[in-house]
Amino acid sequence: MSVNHNNEAQKADASKAGATSHAPSNFLRQIIENDLNAGTYAARRWAGQPGDAATQQAGQPDPAKIRTRFPPEPNGYLHVGHAKSICLNFGLARDYGGICHLRYDDTNPEKEDQEYVDSIADAVQWLGFDWNAGGVEHRYYASNYFDFMYRAAEHLIETGKAYVDEQTPEQMRANRGDFTTPGKDSPFRTRTPAENLARFREMRDGKLPDGAAVLRAKIDMASPNINLRDPAIYRIKHAEHHNTGNSWCIYPMYTFAHPIEDALENITHSLCTLEFEDQRPFYDWLLDRLREGGLINSPQPRQYEFARLNLTYVITSKRKLAQLVNEGHVTGWDDPRMPTIVGLRRRGYTPESIQLFAERIGVTKDYSWIDYGTLDACLREDLDPKAARAMVVLDPVKLVITNWDQVIGAGKLDDCHAPIHPHHPERGQRQFTFGKELWIERSDYEETPPKGFFRLFPGNKVRLKYGHVIECKGAVKDASGKVTEVHAELIPDTKSGTPGADAIKVKGVITWVGVNDGIAAEVRLYDRLFTDPQPDAGGKDFLASLNPDSLKTVTAYVEPSLASAKPDEKFQFERHGYFVADRKDHAKGKPVFNRVTGLKDSWGK
Repeated sequence: MSVNHNNEAQKADASKAGATSHAPSNFLRQIIENDLNAGTYAARRWAGQPGDAATQQAGQPDPAKIRTRFPPEPNGYLHVGHAKSICLNFGLARDYGGICHLRYDDTNPEKEDQEYVDSIADAVQWLGFDWNAGGVEHRYYASNYFDFMYRAAEHLIETGKAYVDEQTPEQMRANRGDFTTPGKDSPFRTRTPAENLARFREMRDGKLPDGAAVLRAKIDMASPNINLRDPAIYRIKHAEHHNTGNSWCIYPMYTFAHPIEDALENITHSLCTLEFEDQRPFYDWLLDRLREGGLINSPQPRQYEFARLNLTYVITSKRKLAQLVNEGHVTGWDDPRMPTIVGLRRRGYTPESIQLFAERIGVTKDYSWIDYGTLDACLREDLDPKAARAMVVLDPVKLVITNWDQVIGAGKLDDCHAPIHPHHPERGQRQFTFGKELWIERSDYEETPPKGFFRLFPGNKVRLKYGHVIECKGAVKDASGKVTEVHAELIPDTKSGTPGADAIKVKGVITWVGVNDGIAAEVRLYDRLFTDPQPDAGGKDFLASLNPDSLKTVTAYVEPSLASAKPDEKFQFERHGYFVADRKDHAKGKPVFNRVTGLKDSWGK
């Protein structure tokens, strides 16, 4: 799956084809293809920037066949669900000769921060997309449209489609009704447009305190869709905004702002998750009124909903993720156990694996859970042909070759080598030494072996991978019975790659690291943060299923090739899985590796 959104030649090819040939079809692609075939948006014009109807009509024919947008609110760090939306919106724009906008939906001044603005841009770019097309930057802020939103609100007031309501929140809630009871009209609903306009301007001018009044659309208090029962579209908030400062003390509600943002930006296909399906009638109602008044470009955007990502062993509620951070259950937003994009990145997931995951799970209108193992499978598929191999011992115990001095010579070392990647010989070899003392996994020795155990036990022979065949002679234990050394004898003339290597057949092959050139490293064995596949479903206390073993930190020994590992570099530790040099803590002379995932799904049943 291509990640270069800015490649004009590739976009042109995709445009000619109508869509990428390998992309699986889904209902959104079918909608887009039908619109392209019908020429639904072919006559639209674009002024080079967002604007009202007059501005856009004075522009040139829109160079984008479609326009999508990724519109996060900058009130927290993006998570894996947002990653799906990023891949969907930017990917569809790329595939159909379109443009995707990055838009900060920053209409709530109390919860937004520049830190989140910056992190969102970084996440989009890390995933392989950007918002530049044809030399134009398509990064926008909803707050830059506040003037037009206010103008739109006054238009609704002047045409009798909006009024200022001064009921208390409790009165409004009581009069709204429910699914079986129609709502009751507000006593302020019959104000004249002139009265409403004067009062709205008093709200704008700061003459009313927070909560004293709201502006509501005038639609139908008896509508079976409760979202059409005169929804609030402006509220008073005396709060400083990260972008507009203190220019405003009234702010639009999300359901009012979002369709306007889409319209000003010439969005064709506004894609959102299913929880916004009930809001679509108001989306259409508002844009119909503004189009009728000549305020927005035509034809107007259309909203389409798809099922949000529900991933097992994960929570995506920003509030609950913040609770994990604030209560110290994790080390921060970029903790490798977090489903945030910064957490996934630090854990070792790649942009390509996340894009593959988004493509593989597809988009539907069906509510379903995706097994976390699907994401890990995509990572393995991406890393297997790329990741350099290395031998690492995670739970070390010393192996002593008792006849080394007699067979090889006192103080001597034997040079060994292995391919950097078994399927890419052109990448060369990695070098390490085999000596009298080696590190092996503690679990590779059993004094009394269970059935099917082919590794080290007294009298058994195994091959030390890329090295020699040895015969186990036993072990040394401390006073508590813990093994402190495993003893073995080297079988001469059995080194891998030599003529005698196959002279002795063994069933067991184990990995090792030489004591002479092995490097001590901190290895963080991350696992899933929750033991429950649906930790917060049905109102469950998600903290009750926190996995006590989600992080184990060990001092391991790694082969010398890893001395040059750079932060963010991924490896396959032979036998153990995929690991990454931690992007924050790894340093030369102080290596730190994170486990991304095992070689197979250990959670699958």
